[in-house]
Amino acid sequence: MTVGIIGLGLMGGSFAMAVKKLPMIKDIIGFDHNKDHEKEALELNLVDKIVSFSSLKKADIIILAIPVDGIIACLKDLENVSSRTTIIDLGSTKEKIVSSIPPALRLNVVAAHPMTGTEKFGPSAAFDDLYKEKVVVLCDLENSGEHQQETAVRLFSGIHMKLVYMRAHEHDLHVAFISHMPHLISYSLANAVLQHEEHENILNLAAGGFKSMSRLAKSSPNMWGDIFRQNKIHLLDSLSYFEKELALMKKMVQNEQWNELDDKMKDANSLHDILK
Repeated sequence: MTVGIIGLGLMGGSFAMAVKKLPMIKDIIGFDHNKDHEKEALELNLVDKIVSFSSLKKADIIILAIPVDGIIACLKDLENVSSRTTIIDLGSTKEKIVSSIPPALRLNVVAAHPMTGTEKFGPSAAFDDLYKEKVVVLCDLENSGEHQQETAVRLFSGIHMKLVYMRAHEHDLHVAFISHMPHLISYSLANAVLQHEEHENILNLAAGGFKSMSRLAKSSPNMWGDIFRQNKIHLLDSLSYFEKELALMKKMVQNEQWNELDDKMKDANSLHDILK
């Protein structure tokens, strides 16, 4: 089969590298609105060929590895593909994307979210193990065509991903807490430090803890702005929980409730027992 990838950055480029090893894949073609990304992806051998959007529509499998607002717009331009075409979106939100799929295209589309990524972007950020042993959430899969379901499962299993099945609404609620909220907090942390500290002090004193917590603030604002807009309701809900916990711990510090604060920190320690 031929795989066409729309969006040749970290996610699309890494996906191309991963599926290239599968015997079921014959060719990998690519398209990106950024012509520099197209040139770079070709030079890095991420894809076999760069094609026009209309030519890419003829691929057996079409991967949408672009920002979530772009996915919705792109789906409208894919309505006349073959009934055998499998379209897989890799967006970090799902409910709005699923509800925006044109009815004539619904059987073609598999809504997926690979739970992986880095703060880097562009074709040069791609690497072949990005997806290996990571979770991919497949949403409302029963609404996709039987052929499309089988193709997606074969593809993700083939690159050694762990498949999880979920409703789109349920997915967006959970990722607001474990992905979207942490990104917004990281941006806020970075701005708080930039407004208070001199650049020289940041360079001299910033250690592992700050670097770890602010790493996500290097992520693409264009991509994450779209995600925050699409998952606004769940994001605000998750931030309310965070603000409540932060205010409680702040009050404990103000009132010198050190024993209570110690208990709270021990409760937080238990998270990593779950994540082992």
